[in-house]
Amino acid sequence: MNPEQITVLSSLGLAFTLAMSILLLTLPRRLALLPILLTACYMTFGQQIVAGGLHFTILRVLVLVGCVRVLVRGEFHRLQWLRLDTMMVAWVVAGVVTYTILWGSSDAFVNRLGLAYDALGLYFIFRLLLSDLNDVVRACRLFAVALMPLAVAMVFEKLTGRNPFYIFGGVPEITAIRDGVLRCQGPFGHPILAGTFGAAWVPLFVGLWWQGTRQHLLAGLGVTSAVLIALCAGSSGPVATLAAGILGCGMWSLRNSMKTVRWVVVIILLILQVVMKAPVWFVFARVNVFSGSTGWHRANLIDQTITHFWDWWLLGTKETFSWGVWGGDITNQFILQGIRGGLLTMILFVAIVVVSFFAIGRAVRAMRATSRRAQLLVWAIGATILAHVVSFLSVSYFDQNVVNWYLVLAMIATVVTVCGRMQCAIRTENSIGKPSNQALVEASCTNFVA
Repeated sequence: MNPEQITVLSSLGLAFTLAMSILLLTLPRRLALLPILLTACYMTFGQQIVAGGLHFTILRVLVLVGCVRVLVRGEFHRLQWLRLDTMMVAWVVAGVVTYTILWGSSDAFVNRLGLAYDALGLYFIFRLLLSDLNDVVRACRLFAVALMPLAVAMVFEKLTGRNPFYIFGGVPEITAIRDGVLRCQGPFGHPILAGTFGAAWVPLFVGLWWQGTRQHLLAGLGVTSAVLIALCAGSSGPVATLAAGILGCGMWSLRNSMKTVRWVVVIILLILQVVMKAPVWFVFARVNVFSGSTGWHRANLIDQTITHFWDWWLLGTKETFSWGVWGGDITNQFILQGIRGGLLTMILFVAIVVVSFFAIGRAVRAMRATSRRAQLLVWAIGATILAHVVSFLSVSYFDQNVVNWYLVLAMIATVVTVCGRMQCAIRTENSIGKPSNQALVEASCTNFVA
């Protein structure tokens, strides 16, 4: 965000911040996600508190309030440390250290600490507020409700060409137009990010639908809202994210053949590499849903990153203009990790994604003998990771979308914890010579909220 787009916290922003903070402190754990979700949906990053050169968005204020909540209520005691937690901390630390060494300034260190605060603060607050699959379903229900007014606001912007969120600062009043297409952005930092925010939630709403007829109304409304938000953005990236999420959900019927599916994908990519005149990643240059899309730039970015590997591999690089990258715009989350933190940071970020997929696969297999609904919900979480991965190939997250990303990672950690409880219950029953108590095992997966 440009400095001129940052506004001092207005009276309206202050009132919103106080209201969300009070709710976060007082709501029961099952509803405590709501203030953070509402902030992500309706407050721009233009509303900030600037103190001593430090910038605190409303979301960062809520992270602090959330930390106070879990400490005062003793909710941190329920945390079971996982390998995913270790990898998150390692990725954040690597990013801080490498970026600080690269730039060699206190400002760089403060900048990375801010992002580390966002990442670990949001991730671990979500981890502590989601203790079982019941909480995951409830989070989907809360988000379905939160997205509906946002979808209405995005449609209003599409019809009028004016962004109602401009009153908070940080976003323009007049909607951008590219090649005759209105690119609505609502409270988000960019139209692509606005569309991605909605599109990434479609698989989770499908997972909510799979939980039974009592969930169909909210799930249907959630899908409708998410799709409208994605389409109003007028960008190809969110449509690709939407398609990836739906495809991921549709792969449920092939869940027992995923190894074969992965090999088929690899073979297709190899064939494309052979028959195409350009490298396979230039497929992006040919994928344009809306006119004015910049698929070629995304393909060229990958190409230039590979060509200039030795420029960034150790600590990252300070600039990419000399590469011929358009405007120095790093529209790829994976590449951004390397540009800002070198190969180690990039590898750790990719490892988080890989571990997440493996965790989903193990959880689905572990739940075969228990609840089909639980399996379907876990599968939907995996489809959401796929949607984010596709999104990462066309945009880097620098606004409220980090809430989506860290929340789905926390959901995966919850799934791993639930599977651990199941296995512990089975081992306990077997160790005393009794058949495993199926009711006890299923208690970790079923009894979803109505």
